[in-house]
Amino acid sequence: MSRRFLFLLGSSRPDGNTELLARTAAEQLPGDVEQRWIDLAQHPLPDFEDLRHDSDHVRPREGNAALLLDATLAATDIVIASPLYWYSVSAHTKRYLDHWSGWLRTPGLDFKATMAGRTLWGVAALAHHEQEVADPLIGTLSNSAAYMGMRFGGVLLGNGSKPGDVLRDTEALARAKSFFAREAPLARFPYEDAAA
Repeated sequence: MSRRFLFLLGSSRPDGNTELLARTAAEQLPGDVEQRWIDLAQHPLPDFEDLRHDSDHVRPREGNAALLLDATLAATDIVIASPLYWYSVSAHTKRYLDHWSGWLRTPGLDFKATMAGRTLWGVAALAHHEQEVADPLIGTLSNSAAYMGMRFGGVLLGNGSKPGDVLRDTEALARAKSFFAREAPLARFPYEDAAA
């Protein structure tokens, strides 16, 4: 299967630092790798309604939920490009991940089995120089990948607050050059190693 990257832009600001960093990394992908970019602010999802104890979810047939589900299912690699907002992913991004819960419980979809073995990546700009503040964002993505049986490629972090700041983060730009070239390991929950 040829690789198909889905880039999900989670910022509320167009052309923000996170998107600039993600596009820098994407420029390094081979020309035959398909790229699809979806701005979650331009394709908003409704708040997720948890029906797991009431009824089954139904597969969305139209609108942004259908667009995002179909794009997600078609991708071999999903890139969550979310700036660090209050030490985690943006509201747009969180809402998208919340909808995974419904897709897991949609009869006939086999969402978890379909996603198993695919790769989840992250790209985030933050206004802090201490990158440890991004640990909750990284944990959200790595634990989501582990639960789904996906590979986790890690999170490309860059520093930037004002528009364009990340383009002065030479270390982040250098990491972007080879970020998607790495082989992503199967994700594991952090506590699994301790139990082994």
